[in-house]
Amino acid sequence: MNVLVTGATGFVGRRLVSALLDGGYEVTALVRDADRYDEPNGVRVVEGDLLEPGSFDQALDVDAAYYLVHSMQSGSDFEERDRLAARTFADAASEAGIERVIYLGGLGSGRDRLSKHLRSRREVEQILGEGDYELTTLRAAIVVGEGSASFEMIEQLAKRLPVMVTPQWVQTECQPIAIDDVVAYLVGVLDVPETAGETYEIGGPEVLTYGELLQRTGAQLGQSTRIVAVPVLTPRLSAYWVDLVTDVPRSVARPLIEGLKNPVVVEDTRIRDLIPIELTPFDVAVERALGTDRLDPTRSTSAEPTRAD
Repeated sequence: MNVLVTGATGFVGRRLVSALLDGGYEVTALVRDADRYDEPNGVRVVEGDLLEPGSFDQALDVDAAYYLVHSMQSGSDFEERDRLAARTFADAASEAGIERVIYLGGLGSGRDRLSKHLRSRREVEQILGEGDYELTTLRAAIVVGEGSASFEMIEQLAKRLPVMVTPQWVQTECQPIAIDDVVAYLVGVLDVPETAGETYEIGGPEVLTYGELLQRTGAQLGQSTRIVAVPVLTPRLSAYWVDLVTDVPRSVARPLIEGLKNPVVVEDTRIRDLIPIELTPFDVAVERALGTDRLDPTRSTSAEPTRAD
C-alpha cells in the first residue's frame, strides 16, 4: 500500500514514517523544505505547502494519507491557517481519488466550551470529513514523548519550579498517552478495514490531573514538586507565567494553557478491541521521554507496550 504522511517532519510524523517503513508500506513524505528533511532510506519526498493549492498534487498518487498538520506555532491566526490547509487538502485528496485519510485530532467533549486549540482541531476534523474518501479520526490528549510541545511544557515546569502557585486547571483530568502507543494506533487502523469512516478516542492506561502529571514528572527528574492552586490566574496570565519560566514560546503556551480547562478523558474505548496493544504506563512513558530509562538501569520498565517502531 502507498501511504502519504503530511507533517512528516513533526513530532508524530517522524516516528510514523519510520513505523510505516518497518511495516512494509511504501511511504511518501510531504514537506515544505526538502533540503531540511533528513528522510529515512526508502521514503519518497515531495515538496509542497498545504496552504498553496496545486503545490503538492504530485504527492497524492497514494492509497491512503495521514493528516498530521497544525499551525499552532504560527501565531494568533493559527485557526484560519488550519482551516485553509484542511480545506485545500480535502479538495485535492478528493480530486486525486485517495481512498482513506487518517487524522490525529484532540480529545475534548462537545458538551464543554472547548478552547481555541481544541476547537480548531475539531473544526479541522469536520472539514476533512467533507472529503470524498473515508476518514478515520483518532482523538488524543497529551502525547508523552521527546519533542511534544505539551509534554515539554510539563517537563520544564516540573524541573524549574519545586513550589508552584498554579491556576485551578491543575485539578482538571486528562488521559496522557505515550508516543509509541499513538504510532501503534495510527499504523494499526490501516490494517483494520472497519475503522474506515470512524472516530475513536485513544489514551493511556491512567487518568490523572494535571497536578499529578507535574508531580510525577518532577519525581522522574528528582524533584519534589509542591503545588498550590489559586483561582486568580487567568489563562492569559498563566501563559505569561509559562513563558517566563520555560522555553515554550507564548504563541504555543497560550493555546495549550487555554486547553487545560477542558477535561480530556477517553469515553469511547472501542478501538482497544480492534487494535489491542499493551498500553504504556505513564511513568514508563515519561522515563522514555526524558531518557532516564537509559541513564538509570535500576528503573523498572517491565511493562513493555506493543511497539510500532
